[in-house]
Amino acid sequence: LNPFTFHKCFFPFCCCRMLTRIPSVVAQVFLFLSIVLVIAIAVIQINQQQILSPGLKYGIVLDAGSSRTTVYVYEWPAEKENDTGVVTQTFKCNVKGPGISSYESSPGALAKPFDDCLNKVKERIPAHLHKNTSVYLGATAGMRLLRLQNESAANEVLASIQNYFRAQPFEFRGAQIITGPEEGVYGWITANYLMGNFLERNLWRTWVHPYRKETVGALDLGGASTQISFIPEDSQEHFNSTLQVKLYGYNYNVYTHSYPCYGRDEAEKRLLALLLQKSNASSSVDNPCYPQNYNTSLTMKYFSGSLCTQSLRPANYYPNQLVNFQGTGDPGLCQEMVSLLFNSTACRDREDCPFNGIHQPKAKGNFVAFSGFYYTINALNLSGRFSLDDFNSSMWFFCSQSWGQLQFMLPKFEEIYARSYCFSANFIYYLLVHAYNFNAETWPQIHFQKQVGNSSIAWSLGYMLSLTNMIPAEGKLIQLPLKPPLFAGLLVFLTATALLCLLFLVYLCFVSHNRKNVTRVEHVFIPE
Repeated sequence: LNPFTFHKCFFPFCCCRMLTRIPSVVAQVFLFLSIVLVIAIAVIQINQQQILSPGLKYGIVLDAGSSRTTVYVYEWPAEKENDTGVVTQTFKCNVKGPGISSYESSPGALAKPFDDCLNKVKERIPAHLHKNTSVYLGATAGMRLLRLQNESAANEVLASIQNYFRAQPFEFRGAQIITGPEEGVYGWITANYLMGNFLERNLWRTWVHPYRKETVGALDLGGASTQISFIPEDSQEHFNSTLQVKLYGYNYNVYTHSYPCYGRDEAEKRLLALLLQKSNASSSVDNPCYPQNYNTSLTMKYFSGSLCTQSLRPANYYPNQLVNFQGTGDPGLCQEMVSLLFNSTACRDREDCPFNGIHQPKAKGNFVAFSGFYYTINALNLSGRFSLDDFNSSMWFFCSQSWGQLQFMLPKFEEIYARSYCFSANFIYYLLVHAYNFNAETWPQIHFQKQVGNSSIAWSLGYMLSLTNMIPAEGKLIQLPLKPPLFAGLLVFLTATALLCLLFLVYLCFVSHNRKNVTRVEHVFIPE
């Protein structure tokens, strides 16, 4: 082989190979970088995305009780937990004046007292959310009694409220009179929700259903009715007297019963009517439940004009006639008179019938007692859990005090409440012990409580929780590191680059392969 001829032919081949190798390396680098960048951008886009909450929703519930109206503002995340909002109370305001049922003769006058609370509510809720904030008014036993007594007057009161709220910036969903069982079960929902029996946060700060956590029963004492609600030992046995409640994906069969006319105010009116009936005098009556040295004059209409006292109304009933009640401060006689308010003969000694011929399963587990129960216990200087003996001794001591002494004993002195605490304590004793069958052993299972954290224990929160089942949840907003158009553009560009590099490498391989074949052929045919 001629060396000169060999080198002359080999040099161009080497140059070709080197020229082919450089673009190949560059193409491989671009291919590798494109694949790495595509994977990196995709991983960042998926892992670094931020799930933004669609924000908060607000709801306003007005608890229109027999003695007063309370406004509650609740908020919850717009995305919901298992179809029920995680609701918290953010504001509470007591409307000045009596309950709405007191405006039966002047329904037009009840709107003005709402202004003060509603103006405060407007400041609490962001202005841009006002039109999307629902307002619900639920009226309880006071309006239930008014509807039975004078349906047209009850309708006029509700119409006046509707006219007032339609002029407000919020979304008014209506004023309705809720039933006794609804009031009872909503109170049960509130108590258990606030005590974490439906939901709790785990270590990862997410809401989960508590493992094997028992619910508590609820005891609510209002002005015109009282409610007891709990899950009985055997829900199937008492199926006809239970309500099924679904919250956070779980079903609960709750026994609940509301006793009209057994609220604190209506029960006391029945006592006053009973004392007048048993008295020989028609203008001056001794009241063993009022403190010693206390005197007050009340119109017959005040205590005998109610539907609850109709059967005790005297034959010579004059609505505006004054009756003077003199306090004697006799705890024993007070308890005896209070016992007459409960009709136990209708039960005929049946164990599952506490009073008034109403069937009730045996009370089971722990209970929370709120509203009127709490305020009376607080006046006796008791709180939380305590023994039945402690309650009896405190009640006896309180009822033995004179009117002058009570003014120094009570942390907050208001005549209309102070004169009635002795009656309330005796009424609570008889209701819990003789009607609901709590005894010295089970009494400490009752926890007398006003609120949990900043949230009041009242039926209104349970009502709001139930309503949020009906309010659609908003989808979560996902914020990505790269905007979708930019992400899509980069993905297309890098994928195209990778494909071009791959095609170029295939082309180079093909060219290189052909050149090798040509070189071999030339080498064979070169003469020696």
